[in-house]
Amino acid sequence: MRKLALSDEILLSIETPARYTGGEVNSVMKDPGKVDIRFAMCFPDVYEIGMSHLGIQILYDMFNRREDTWCERVYSPWPDLDQVMRRERIPLFALESQDPVKSFDFLGITIQYEMCYTNILQILDLSGIPLHAGCRGEEDPLVIGGGPCTYNPEPLAPFFDLFYIGEGETVYGDLLDTYKAYKREGKSRKEFLKAAAKIPGIYVPSLYEASYHEDGTIASFAPVEEGIPEKIQKQIVMEITDTCYPKAPVVPFVKVTQDRVVLEIQRGCIRGCRFCQAGMLYRPTREREVDFLKERAVEMLDSTGHEEISLSSLSSSDYSQLPELVSFLMEECGKRGVNISLPSLRIDAFSLDVMKKVQDIRKSSLTFAPEAGSQRLRDVINKGLTEEVILEGAGKAFEGGWTKVKLYFMLGLPTETEEDMKEIAHLAEKIAKRYYEIPKEQRHGKCQITVSTSFFVPKPFTPFQWAPMCRETEFLDRAKVVREEIHAQLNQKSIKYNWHEADVTVLEGILARGDRRVAPAIEAAYQKGALFDSWSEFFHPEYWREAFDQCGIDTDFYTVRERDEEEIFPWDFIDIGVTKEFLLREWKNAAKEKVTPNCRMRCSGCGAARFEGGVCVESKG
Repeated sequence: MRKLALSDEILLSIETPARYTGGEVNSVMKDPGKVDIRFAMCFPDVYEIGMSHLGIQILYDMFNRREDTWCERVYSPWPDLDQVMRRERIPLFALESQDPVKSFDFLGITIQYEMCYTNILQILDLSGIPLHAGCRGEEDPLVIGGGPCTYNPEPLAPFFDLFYIGEGETVYGDLLDTYKAYKREGKSRKEFLKAAAKIPGIYVPSLYEASYHEDGTIASFAPVEEGIPEKIQKQIVMEITDTCYPKAPVVPFVKVTQDRVVLEIQRGCIRGCRFCQAGMLYRPTREREVDFLKERAVEMLDSTGHEEISLSSLSSSDYSQLPELVSFLMEECGKRGVNISLPSLRIDAFSLDVMKKVQDIRKSSLTFAPEAGSQRLRDVINKGLTEEVILEGAGKAFEGGWTKVKLYFMLGLPTETEEDMKEIAHLAEKIAKRYYEIPKEQRHGKCQITVSTSFFVPKPFTPFQWAPMCRETEFLDRAKVVREEIHAQLNQKSIKYNWHEADVTVLEGILARGDRRVAPAIEAAYQKGALFDSWSEFFHPEYWREAFDQCGIDTDFYTVRERDEEEIFPWDFIDIGVTKEFLLREWKNAAKEKVTPNCRMRCSGCGAARFEGGVCVESKG
């Protein structure tokens, strides 16, 4: 019988002990003596967030299908347990076996969001693994990072042995096979890393070096040894129906953020919004076959007992077989009493008809993401959404019985003027007015319109990667303009306004756009106590300000500075398929307020056609 890493006394003294005990339905147990590779898969946030992540469920299933590998899970201990583990000197452990992470061959960390960077150091620290890759010995696990933030891995480069750039279903098999051979032949850690660096999509930071101009910009970035590739090619699965997808995902004991079966219907997005990193990274758009999705939906509902199923996609409305899939799910879920969640839908007649059948209209709200208040600025960001479409969708929703609408916008977008900011309030007012045009006897009380603004971060591999960011005070000034304009509207009582934390956004920008010189500040902030930075109750901006000062880092260099067209970015050594020339062309189109059609309307020559699949092939047909 498994012995838990934490005593009953400790488990009774902490919040939500089930986060740490393992043993959930569908978790995989193996005999550690009968496997060659032990892999600890980590999500550097609390269990409830990490257990909601589909990518880890896919990799967990894929690794555990290999007889020679046992993949287990590990999450960030919540601050209450963190203190106990440090005080009692309890090493961080994996959930399934409860064995210390330090005894594993690999520690794989998925990096979804910049604000979890200090949690990565927490994981290493509590595991007893040296923070710096260069200080690790032959007995330490190999620390590998994956996920969207690895498309600029440089701020984390000193802490990782290697990074996996791309979709996990591609070359992990080659990497694990190479490791097995290295282990069998008794070769050194360094020899393995050199071999791994030659596998497509694997980036070993210690084998690369940057030099800098006097102004701080990058002069060169190149391998330090022969035979190591200059560019790292993103790895991508073109036939996603044939890839690994769990039939029996792990079912948590406690309620998690996404407590449901998740059905990934496609990858990528045809839209080309110029602020959206995911829309560029995951090109080209690839769909899963509808028969596969029907079959997998039934299998996952049978194996988990979940009472809700959700479709996962950047833009579900663009899935070509959506009506057929939704009709099947409505029938299947109706028999089982299972709810259907349909995020990322455009609000059109079809979507409203479906949502009316699957949602409790009284409780649910509809979500629109115009991103900008004025049509001019929506054209700048290539949103492809007109005010007419928004008002028509809202009108149909109100007539269908909905009274709650959520509107998402960004402040600080390139070329934004005060008039653009005020247009956010005006659009909310027009939607409220549309509700009150419905005869009073047909209304369901007052309407509730929630306007939320986040602040713009120019992310790597987007057309806006050349753009400057606002300072914290500028972001807050812009939010004030929106708030005051909302208060000046006739229907202001029907409109609620929320805005994101500006200090968190500025830090996100530094970490998203930084280079290796930012790494010492991440470590310094962690040593001062920075942890769970994405949780407002734990975020301490003063730790970060002190860390940047201590390390002599001018944060404006990474945020408010507009980039020259010729500048080498810290992430330019990664090839995502989409070319820098295309991104620069789109940056110039933004300045001209010129709209680029979506991928199904016309190919814009972004470079992703080289993968010879998905929407690129479909549009030629």
